Order: sequence, then C-alpha cells, then structure tokens
Amino acid sequence: FFACRKGAPREAKQRKKAEKAYGGDVTTIMLTSVPVAQFAKVLAPDAEKVGTLTEPRQFNLMFSTYIGATATEDDKAYMRPETAQGVFLHFKNVVDTSRVKVPFGIGNTGRSFRNEVTPRNFTFRSREFEQAELEFFCHPDESLAWYQFWRDFRMDWWKAIGLAGENLILREHDKDELSHYSQGTSDVEYRFPFTAPGFGELEGIAHRGNYDLTQHQKHSGAKLEYFDQERGDLLPNGSRRGERYLPHCIEPAAGLDRGALALICEGYTRDESRPSPEFLKLHPRIAPIKAAVFPLVNKDGMPEVAENLYNDLFAKFGRSGFIEMDAKQSIGKRYARMDEAGCPFCFTIDGETLTNQTVTVRDRDSGAQSRIALDAVAPFLLEKLA
Repeated sequence: FFACRKGAPREAKQRKKAEKAYGGDVTTIMLTSVPVAQFAKVLAPDAEKVGTLTEPRQFNLMFSTYIGATATEDDKAYMRPETAQGVFLHFKNVVDTSRVKVPFGIGNTGRSFRNEVTPRNFTFRSREFEQAELEFFCHPDESLAWYQFWRDFRMDWWKAIGLAGENLILREHDKDELSHYSQGTSDVEYRFPFTAPGFGELEGIAHRGNYDLTQHQKHSGAKLEYFDQERGDLLPNGSRRGERYLPHCIEPAAGLDRGALALICEGYTRDESRPSPEFLKLHPRIAPIKAAVFPLVNKDGMPEVAENLYNDLFAKFGRSGFIEMDAKQSIGKRYARMDEAGCPFCFTIDGETLTNQTVTVRDRDSGAQSRIALDAVAPFLLEKLA
C-alpha cells in the first residue's frame, strides 16, 4: 500500500510509482492511519523509494538563539514567528497614551521567521518573510459583525489592486481547522501557477477572541481590561456606569512577499499580436513605475520639454512610485521596456508638442495611443492612479 496526503493532486502519479515498486496493485490509505511498525512497507508522499518514511519527530517551527555572551539555556530566546504579539504587548501603552476608543486597530509590518522544513516556490514559502498584520479590538458583542466586515473588506481590497477573477477565493475554515481559541477564520487564497489547480494562502482573517490579551494579562500580572465609559447601565444623570472588559480581537494577517508574488503571477501577460509580446499588467496603484516620459528624438528641443514634464510629474507623484525618463534607443524599444516593467502610461514628446503643446499618451494594456494637452498630463495621471 502507499500513503497520500488528503486531496493530493499528484495521487495518480504516485500510485504508478507504488505499482512499479511493488510489481502489482496497491491500496491507497491515509498516512495518519499507518502504524509505525508498517512504515517499512509504505511509499511515503512524494518519496521515490519504499521504506524511506521515518518515525514522527518533535518539530519546532520557531528559530532559537541566545542573548548575551554566555549562551546558556537561561539566555535562550526565539525569533518571532509572527509580528502580532508585539501589538498585544503594547496594547496597554496605546490605550493609556493615545486616547483611543474601542473599536480601534493597531497595525504593523515586519519580518517574521519560521523554521520551514521545505522552503520552495520562489518567495511563497521561505524561512524569513514580511508580514502585515492588524489587530482590531472591539466589544465582545460586536466581534462577529466586525469579523465579517474585515473578512469581506480584505477580500475586496485584494480585488481592488488587480487580483479579481477566478484565481482569487475567500475560504472559510471548517471547524476542525480552527485554532482552539478561534471563533472563526477565513483565508484569502490565490491560485498560483505552482499550486494550480489548487490555491495558496495570501492572507488569514481570524477572530481570536480575547485569548491573547488573557494570556498576556495572566503571565504579566498587568490589568489589561478596557474601561468603556459609553457602556453599562444608564445612570439618573443620563451618563453611563461604564463597563470593564477584555476586548475581542479580529486579526487580518497578510504575507507581503506572497502578495507581491501573486500580483506578478497575475500581471504576467503574453500577447503574440504585439511586437514585444510580454508585459506586466499591474494595477496602476501597484505598479512601481507610475509613468515614463520620452522625447521622440534626443534633439530639436524635445529633451528640454521632456525634462520639464518629468520634473513636474516627479514632484507630484514621486512619493507614490518612480517616474522614468529615457531618451535612448528607438521609441518602440522604450515602450517595450516599460511594458515589461509594468509601467501603465508613457508620455512622448514629439514634433507636435513643440507646435501645439500636446503629447502622445500610450496605454500599456491595450497599446493604444492618443493625444492630450501637455498641461493635462498631471491631472490625467492623478485620475488613473486614484
């Protein structure tokens, strides 16, 4: 017999391997049902030979290190596997100093470290990666509604930056997938080329209840309850008695590396009808190069007009992305270079610009060209990047 993962897409291929290894029919079973004593007879998932499956071992997902010079067990520390706990650590400081009211959120981005057994698929699974996490604190009675809000809002956000379509899904976790403290979890998943026909996780939106604050309060000895002056019984003077509670937390946690990889996978496009068939169809808000300015030829006053336009666009949009200026090679090659880099719009200064103050604007996705007034370029770009 051979073992397979639940729903493994390569089951048929693995079955052929097992039949070849055993010289006959085989039986498919779940790996979790195989006793250790029978491991020598099993073709393990993705293995080439029978009997290579080892006994279960204790595995730590966190990287350990030592702080200080002595490197004893008393100096042992762990590199963070997520950025979220720093937010819970500073929850009391934020409440006491920033005058926030529930509901409120604390967001951060940063590097996380996980001891992945098999890092693979470009930056999809790696041992260090960038995360963006939000801990949104709310009243327990309103937590389910906020969970549903953030679940739908995050899905809509991914769609808004270019991942809309059949490659993007929102999957609610089954009960047997939930953490012991979770009251609900959903994943935004994308169909990467290396996961197809399945999907890979981009972001998880979790209803964590008050588990984290409870644990921090228990082990630190600090009172982390929030006093809500707008809740509680109504007093004779019209004010509220107030209510103390540990807020519940909704946590959207996204992988920034995975998000960038998904956008590149989705944006990569081939159009054989174009002179240069490959281009990167990124949403203008995400494209690292927002616009390019080209003088048609590097003479006759065109470079000077192009430089003035470049300086104007850089002053207005330079903080949101690059503005390129390029006068080298043919105009077709310059267009192709920007297409491959995902630049959505190119503005070309030509002979007509010098006579009637108009420029050619070229759209990356369609390759179509049109003319607009020179002083309308910045408003045009502002509208497209909104």
